Amino acid sequence: MFLKMLKSKLHLARVTGTKPDYSGSIAIDPDLLEAVDLKPYEMVLIADANNGNRFETYVIPAERGSRDIIVMGPAANLVQIKDVIIILNFAYFTPDEAKQLKPKIAVLDENNNIEKTLS
Repeated sequence: MFLKMLKSKLHLARVTGTKPDYSGSIAIDPDLLEAVDLKPYEMVLIADANNGNRFETYVIPAERGSRDIIVMGPAANLVQIKDVIIILNFAYFTPDEAKQLKPKIAVLDENNNIEKTLS
C-alpha cells in the first residue's frame, strides 16, 4: 500500500503574472523550485487564498531570480495578479517512508522571497 503525502509546499506565494493564451502550466522561479525540491513538469495543486479556487497543473521554470509565479493557460482565468496562492505537491510513500517524511515547505513574503523554511 502507498500513502499520498505532502512532499513540497510554497506557502503564501503571490501571482506575478498570467498568460491565458499559453497551453497550460505554472512558471515558478527555479530558486523557489529548488528550495522545496520541485522538478520541472511535476504536478502541483494550487489553492487561491483570495477566491477559493483550486486547480492542478504542472510546473515549468520561470527566469531564475525573478521571483515570478505565472499562471498560464485556462487556469489563468482562475487567479488575479497579486492573489495569494498555496502551491502543493504530493508523492506516494510506503508506510515506513511516510513515518520519516519531512515535507519541504517554504513560506514566502509579499515579493516571493523565502521568509522561512520548514522541513
